Amino acid sequence: MNSSVSPLLFLLLAPLGAIFFIIAKAPARRVAGIAALFNLALSLGLLWNYPAAQGNFAYVMDYAWASLPGLPPIRFHLGVDGISLPLVFLTSIVTCAAIAISSPNIRRAPEYYCYLLLMSLGAMGAFISLDLFFFYIFHEFALIPTFLLIGIWGTQNRQFAAFQVTLYLMAGSLILLAGLVALVMALPVSARTFDIVALQTYLHDYPLAEASQYIIFPLLLIGFGILVGLFPFHSWAPPGYASAPPAAAMLHAGVLKKFAIYGMIRIAIPMVHDGFESCLGIFLTLMVGNFLYAGFVALAQKELPTMIGFSSIMHMGYLFLGIACWNSLGVSGAVILMVGHGLSAALLFGLSGEITQRAGENRFAELGGLAKRAPVLAVLFSFASMATMGVPGLANFAGELMVFFASYASILPLMAIIAVFGTVITAIYQLRAIKSIFYGSMPERFAPHKIAATSPGGEAIEAPGMTDTSTVAEYAPYVLLILASLVIGFMPFMLLHMVQPSVSLLPYIDTQR
Repeated sequence: MNSSVSPLLFLLLAPLGAIFFIIAKAPARRVAGIAALFNLALSLGLLWNYPAAQGNFAYVMDYAWASLPGLPPIRFHLGVDGISLPLVFLTSIVTCAAIAISSPNIRRAPEYYCYLLLMSLGAMGAFISLDLFFFYIFHEFALIPTFLLIGIWGTQNRQFAAFQVTLYLMAGSLILLAGLVALVMALPVSARTFDIVALQTYLHDYPLAEASQYIIFPLLLIGFGILVGLFPFHSWAPPGYASAPPAAAMLHAGVLKKFAIYGMIRIAIPMVHDGFESCLGIFLTLMVGNFLYAGFVALAQKELPTMIGFSSIMHMGYLFLGIACWNSLGVSGAVILMVGHGLSAALLFGLSGEITQRAGENRFAELGGLAKRAPVLAVLFSFASMATMGVPGLANFAGELMVFFASYASILPLMAIIAVFGTVITAIYQLRAIKSIFYGSMPERFAPHKIAATSPGGEAIEAPGMTDTSTVAEYAPYVLLILASLVIGFMPFMLLHMVQPSVSLLPYIDTQR
């Protein structure tokens, strides 16, 4: 047991402390921004100082928390390795961007910023927890403010979208809980524990009976699958993201959805590996739905937020393909792609909200020619689209390329071909979006026009029409995400050198591929 105070604890205390300050009537946006910047600086420090070569858990903190009759002891056990630490960084940078794009004049601002901080706190806690109880509870903690943000500050059909998201994600959480409870209770009484590290070690040495694994893995797969949007459990996501306020969509699509992929890597596949291998055919079949069904539906969308929602669902297929290979190259690529997709998804949802707010429209048929009136938005959106398409030099490319090579090196070459075809579909709908929004003829209502002045002279003046991001504060959060994607895209070894040693320590992982 490590009883020393870990710096990871401050990743939780910063947003929690900010919430208390906001409740005490401190300026909500400023306090939330300070907490987010503190976590970003701390996560960068943790990345810099992490002993990457060993691949083990670092910054460990382990305290007894509760001991209930008939249950294993619950411990407040924190730690990060090369798999979870990049996700900690992702959470902190997307939180910064989400708070920065939010309006200081939004109604019920203290509640709004408290809910954003609670989402970030829940995601952060799930990624740094090494106890199954807190791993699950922190994620559930983050879902509650998600529902509230959609229901209170959402746009069209927000009440229905919040209700649908609540039903789906609660169902996924309950199925996941059933799988986790079944996993622990299937162990001998003397070996029962919630400690993730101890569980991995024990179940590698003493695997569960195949009959138990054939029940537990499908529960975990369906539970995690609903939470991440695995086909056909994905239908909650596109309308939910389209109705959510942009900051909430950035945090959920960019960060919280990675919880499920992380859970598959950390828990489901290594702990019930025989169950994973027996369900691999079903797993791959569902994955094809993410690539093809979600991709073709994204092509048919007529509104920008819904298209981005289906695009996000489609790209979950690449993450599932990486972990399905269960080799060092594929899982490492999936981890890097989680970061890359988180950055690009946050960018797209943030910019979608920016376009909708400034143009008053999100339908492709009602947009056009905005590059003339909003050149900065056009450049930012083009960068985000290129990242999503996997253009070389941006973070998604490095992860996707590793996943493609890993699937060719394993027994999944057909899936690699389908995945490559998916990049073609992505390019089509993203380029169509750029053309529809920023080029072509401009609707008359976006162009500047003459109006009568209210001054005594009564001379005609020019009304601005559609406006661009005009200050550093407005486009800085998007530039921050783009720079992070560029750094990872040009220098993926900065993450890879810490990811691969940790991946190589996972049970049953094929380190030769």
